[in-house]
Amino acid sequence: MRDPAPDFELSLLAVPKAVPELRHALSRQANCPHPDVQLCVSELLSNVIRHLGEGTPVTVRVTGARGRIRVAVTDPDPRAWPVLRQAAGDDEAGRGLALLEAVSLRWGVEQGPDSKTVWCELGEG
Repeated sequence: MRDPAPDFELSLLAVPKAVPELRHALSRQANCPHPDVQLCVSELLSNVIRHLGEGTPVTVRVTGARGRIRVAVTDPDPRAWPVLRQAAGDDEAGRGLALLEAVSLRWGVEQGPDSKTVWCELGEG
C-alpha cells in the first residue's frame, strides 16, 4: 500500500542553517499538530549533515494517515545506514536515533537503488 500524498514535502540541501528553517516551515503548517514532528525532522536532517556531509540533497516528507504521522528524510546514499548507539554521559554526539526511538512509535530505513529513506511514525496528538 502506498503512502498518501505528503502533507508537507520539501527538497533542500542539508546544511546547518536548514535545520531551524525547516522547523519554522513545519511550525507554519496547520496540519502539523504533533509537537515531536519538528524534533524528528531536526534529528534526521542533522544525521545527514553529520554522516553524509553538508550540502547533501535531501527530500523531507511529513504525511498523516490512519491516526499516525510519518516523518521521512530521503538522501542519495543507500549505503550509509543509521545505527542506534548508546552514548556515554560525556559524549557530544550519538543520541539522535535514541531520541527518535524514544518519541516515535517506530522507525526504520528503506533502501532504494540510489537512495535511502530514514523514517519514523508518531501517533497523532
